Amino acid sequence: MKLLPMNVGPLNPTVPDLLIGFVLFLFCFWMMAGVLLPRIKRTLEQREALTTGRSREAEAILSEAAEVRARYEAELAGARHEAARIRQQAKEEGAAAIAAARAEGNRERDEILAAGTAQIAAARVAAEAELRPYAEELAAELAGRILGEPLPTPAGR
Repeated sequence: MKLLPMNVGPLNPTVPDLLIGFVLFLFCFWMMAGVLLPRIKRTLEQREALTTGRSREAEAILSEAAEVRARYEAELAGARHEAARIRQQAKEEGAAAIAAARAEGNRERDEILAAGTAQIAAARVAAEAELRPYAEELAAELAGRILGEPLPTPAGR
């Protein structure tokens, strides 16, 4: 069998066309592999480095923010504890002030009651001393009215 050249019309290449095509292919391959691909690779590596660096910076900033937040929350918890302690102390002081005022009021009330009782007792003794002579006269007069005859009044009055 003989190999017959294929006749594909205008697409049938000639040897010089094939050589020129092959040389141009090698030139394009060399340009791509030797010049463009290393530049593209270097640019991608730089982008990766920047992205990784920014990612590390972001992680560092996030960890620092977490530390700051933890300190803030600790300070806030301390402030809440201090506020609760101050409120408790104020309640205790208020209760003590109320108890002291109540004790002072009770003491003053007891003093007023004692003074009033003493005044009443003194007034009673004075009234009794003042009315005792008249009581004997009035008793004798009343007894005389009941009996229907006059009774002698106590002597010296």
